[in-house]
Amino acid sequence: MLMNLQVRDFAIVDRIDIEFDPGMTVLTGETGAGKSILVDALGLVLGERGSAQLVRDGARRAEFAAEFDVAKLPAVREWLDEQALDVDDGCLLRRVVNADGRSRAFINGNSVPLSQLKALGELLLDIHGQHFHQSLGRRDIQRALLDHFGGLLDARTNVESHFALWRSLADQLQSLSDAEADRASRLDLLTFQLNELESLALEPGELDALMSERQRLQNSGRLAEGVGSALDQLFDSESGNANSLVSEATRSIEQIIEFDSSLEPVLEALNGASIQVAEAAETLRRYGESIDMDPARRDWVEERLDAIQAISRKHRVPGDELLELATRLRAEHDELSHAEERGRELEDRAEAAEAAYLALANKLSKARAKAATRFSAAVTDAMHGLGMPGGVFQAALTPLPVESARPWGLDNIEFLISANPGQAPQALAKVASGGELSRMALSIQVIASDGSAIPTMVFDEVDSGVGGGVAEMVGRRLQELGANRQVLCVTHLPQVASLADQHFRISKVTDGKSTRTRVHVLGNEERIEELARMLGGVDITRKTLEHAAEMLAGARKKRA
Repeated sequence: MLMNLQVRDFAIVDRIDIEFDPGMTVLTGETGAGKSILVDALGLVLGERGSAQLVRDGARRAEFAAEFDVAKLPAVREWLDEQALDVDDGCLLRRVVNADGRSRAFINGNSVPLSQLKALGELLLDIHGQHFHQSLGRRDIQRALLDHFGGLLDARTNVESHFALWRSLADQLQSLSDAEADRASRLDLLTFQLNELESLALEPGELDALMSERQRLQNSGRLAEGVGSALDQLFDSESGNANSLVSEATRSIEQIIEFDSSLEPVLEALNGASIQVAEAAETLRRYGESIDMDPARRDWVEERLDAIQAISRKHRVPGDELLELATRLRAEHDELSHAEERGRELEDRAEAAEAAYLALANKLSKARAKAATRFSAAVTDAMHGLGMPGGVFQAALTPLPVESARPWGLDNIEFLISANPGQAPQALAKVASGGELSRMALSIQVIASDGSAIPTMVFDEVDSGVGGGVAEMVGRRLQELGANRQVLCVTHLPQVASLADQHFRISKVTDGKSTRTRVHVLGNEERIEELARMLGGVDITRKTLEHAAEMLAGARKKRA
């Protein structure tokens, strides 16, 4: 349940801390005092989208925090554990919206994406807004309500995933069929291109090797001349070559080393230099002998490079990517060659996916039909208790043919209503008046909430458009709901407010320069005064106070 709500610098709220109790809590106050602002604050702390306009004028940011007791909520504790967030009996959700529009979200002190905050919020609290009846005529909302009531959301998700797989395979099969006409000509082209590439017989690394060889062949004269000159300087010149100079230096050191042994490293270095000079000369000699100055070889290398370049230009790829191109073309050729076989495989998979979807969709339809019967009876009964004694509600299912299959299944759902005895049920948007539609929306919300596992329900002025004895019936329904879970209700009706376990008054105060919203938990006498205000308006008489006290006492007696 919701234990605490803290709001800072939000709209006309500067600072509010509210402690909540179990059962039914009402929030009352003058129009414009900020009752719905608190509901909006709850929505924000649970992941609804926010903007810079929410921040109170002059403040740097708006802050929201809500603490929940999750000790008896295994689904929430499991979710927190799966997300590697701290799991304890308490769960703290926090939201910060900066004046520049940026937003941050936290769960138990851990920074999280807004989507994660919203996912957890959907397990903790459900908000039923005052404009719910405006969306009640939409088919998707009606379908969601019925599936929610029947506990069919997981089954519908399973149907949706199987529908997606079936349609994906069917689309692939259609694409393969559409491409069949072009397959033969494409295969001929691929065969020709592959034969051309295979005739070229390009080897890995061959292009780089040919480029290097061409450079050597084109400069063979300069290479031979340079190698010969180096050999002369190192070894072959009759005088002054490196080998003879190192040898003379070695003999000079050998003659004096007996006088100073510290010259031994010098002698070792000279001996090493002599060996290195000899090895370098031998390497150059072998290299010089290997220099190919054959014009025929040079012509062959040029022709080979020209052939590679011609194929590269033809396929518009660099020469070093021709092998990769051949691999891609071969893969496409193999795929097209086996297209018929693949088509049969795809057809088998698509048929299997369709059969699996239809089995699940038909099972869902049967479960929906049972849920619709129970839902219709429950809402009809609720209507009778909300001042529509002759009313009938029906959640009607219309089967869809296979060719009209949808992600949600094989049936359309439409809510029908008969507000008066003797009238056949029709689409509720066509026959319900504003007041009837409000009571209908409340009936559906209460019934749908009965089947929900969400521990805290918020009703934001869902009792608008009703009054008198019906208002008390509304209050009783909310009170019954509050017996098993926490209910927060924003209301203008004293009949509803009198039945609450906890009562907050929302007021707006101003010092002439700024306006702020205040929240005050009411004691017994204050509740009487607030109920009298709701009953009598501006002028509160003694009779109004007596009426309010009698209403509160009667509510306690009935609750007991």
